[in-house]
Amino acid sequence: MSGRPVEVVFVCWGNICRSPMAERVAEKMAAEAGLSDQVRFTSAGTSREELGEPIDPRARRVLEAHGYRAGGHSAHQITPDEIAGADLVIAAEPLHVDRMLRMAPEADNLSLLSDHDPAAPEGSGLPDPWYGGPEGFEDTLAAVEAAMPGVLDEVRRLGAGSR
Repeated sequence: MSGRPVEVVFVCWGNICRSPMAERVAEKMAAEAGLSDQVRFTSAGTSREELGEPIDPRARRVLEAHGYRAGGHSAHQITPDEIAGADLVIAAEPLHVDRMLRMAPEADNLSLLSDHDPAAPEGSGLPDPWYGGPEGFEDTLAAVEAAMPGVLDEVRRLGAGSR
């Protein structure tokens, strides 16, 4: 791969749980695969409810317990320009794809995180752990990790010159 890095944005509702978890897992797995200089991961939310907030403490604990970076996060809402500027925008749930299509109707770079996990049911999305206990964050992390090889395969494909 050469040229500019592949731009990947992970998106959930508030940008305090699922999307920053996916961003951090992707960073580490990309580094382990030798892709760090070929891809840039960010995250965003579709709502404005959590603007400026750090990662949810339960998500932070799970990330740290599994060796992922958890600090240095400030929630923000995705913009139409951010969608247009990304090579790949990966949403947690179909609802997030729908909201982004309202912002950027021409977007053709949207997918669900579960689309990148061959074992996940089609269109299943990633359940929101925010409403439950700590075990939900472990389940979310496991689902994110399961999808990441597929995400990195897509990064490789995009970086090979199809952009």
